Amino acid sequence: MSASFTSLQYSTGIRSCISLLSLETVQAKRYVLIQVEPFLQSFFICYLFLVSGKTILEKMLLSVTVFLMLMPCSWGENPAVQVILTNKGLQYGKHVGTGWVQDKLKQITLPDISGSVNIFIGEVHYTLSGVTIKKCDLPEPNVEFFKSIGLNTSITGLSFAASGEWSTRFGVIHDGGSFDMAIFNIGLISYVKLRNDAKGHLFATSIGCDASVGDVILNFYGGASIIFKPFIKYFKGHILRKIQEAICPAVRTAIMELDLHLLTMNVSYNVNEVLSLDVPLSGLPVIGASNLQLGFKGEFYSIKTHKEPPFEPQKFILPAQAGYMLSVGMSEFTLNSASYGYFSAGELHVLINDSMIPPGIPFHLNTSSMGNLIPQLPKMFPGLMMNLNVYAREAPLFSFQPGVTTLGVKASVKASAIEPNGTQVPLFTLNIDLSASFKMVIGKGKLMGSMAVDNITLSLASSEIGDFKVDPLETLMKTAVRLAQMKVNLILGKGIVLPRMKYVQLVNTVLKMDKGFVAVFSDVETLQTDRNDYI
Repeated sequence: MSASFTSLQYSTGIRSCISLLSLETVQAKRYVLIQVEPFLQSFFICYLFLVSGKTILEKMLLSVTVFLMLMPCSWGENPAVQVILTNKGLQYGKHVGTGWVQDKLKQITLPDISGSVNIFIGEVHYTLSGVTIKKCDLPEPNVEFFKSIGLNTSITGLSFAASGEWSTRFGVIHDGGSFDMAIFNIGLISYVKLRNDAKGHLFATSIGCDASVGDVILNFYGGASIIFKPFIKYFKGHILRKIQEAICPAVRTAIMELDLHLLTMNVSYNVNEVLSLDVPLSGLPVIGASNLQLGFKGEFYSIKTHKEPPFEPQKFILPAQAGYMLSVGMSEFTLNSASYGYFSAGELHVLINDSMIPPGIPFHLNTSSMGNLIPQLPKMFPGLMMNLNVYAREAPLFSFQPGVTTLGVKASVKASAIEPNGTQVPLFTLNIDLSASFKMVIGKGKLMGSMAVDNITLSLASSEIGDFKVDPLETLMKTAVRLAQMKVNLILGKGIVLPRMKYVQLVNTVLKMDKGFVAVFSDVETLQTDRNDYI
């Protein structure tokens, strides 16, 4: 008996059923966790504001995306973002992936099987076509971390039933009918190695595979199917052997497809028109007996200048919490690199004029109103409107401490009078130094917390109108800051909805501030639709 049914043809058709190492385990991980595009993933931190004469809620609401590619690092450089996948998370991904594959199996049509059988009076050419899977008994595989290597996956007892049409040709005689086929006790063990390339992509490689098939049962119906019955034992041995030979190539092909996807993923993203985010892996994945750790560069840049900040990421140790599926740690470096990106791009400034003062406030931005605070001003420039150019002198700096985040802002306010012809006359420059602290928690899918202003000082940096006391201005500014604080606390009290990935959301989430980094510990939950209670 000869046949044109090859291992490559068959592996193409049954890949989703029998390449469970990757298409059920690695792809399940992709489905549950790598919907990174993450990149797991961003959460909102806070507002930077600069104040002078009125409330200003500044431009900076920073989004930090957590990219969950799953594995982590023996650090080549200190990673600013770390991710740990625990065994609990791996097993959940395996469970979800098994159900996902089972649902997809009935959509699969296998390749045609053709060949010929010698029945003593000549050769009968046959074709088995339209082979579809009717039922699949898909036990959950055993998936484990393979220490220092990657993943070890094994499955036993996979069985499925299929049906299709048969046709024969013997000279000018044609015949046909239907058939049923059952394949029992498919077994598979496979090993996947996880590494990173020079550009910081994660890649996966099959380094071992072994497969077996227990039994195949065939039944033919219709036409002259009785002719086939004496030769079923030949069909059975032939098909069993071809299926067994096709399993590992199917696994390797699926892993190669996953690897191609990983290698083509972006490791740098434009967050908005001002900032880009670099998130390549910073070193080799670290694979232990009970978790995998991944480190990312996690640095924001100004798209305009792409300047490195004058500080470097510091090492921090993210504790693995076995009770949660995921642990994510972000260094204060990531937040400060975003702040520096805005600063170096010249974005941290605002021009305030009289039209921006809320109605009902008995104060106007002109030399007459300001004369109550600076007596010589209306005498030197009577009846003129004014504006205030508020800008950051340095990039604002965040600091993570146990239980609290602090923010330091160094800003300046340059005041000018506006002549009737539009000419701006510089008057004076004030320096503002402000420190604030934030306490944050995560609950009900939201980032919530409170803000407190710890200290604020005002000083005269330069003056074109002579010296004057800044105490009255400082009192006014502190009043404006208190109003700003009330607004920020109102926002933080209601909470900021955390973005989520398309198919999964974080549940049972805990946020913890520590020295130099913030940690988020969480489980994940798959979504049946693209909607949830929070969006």
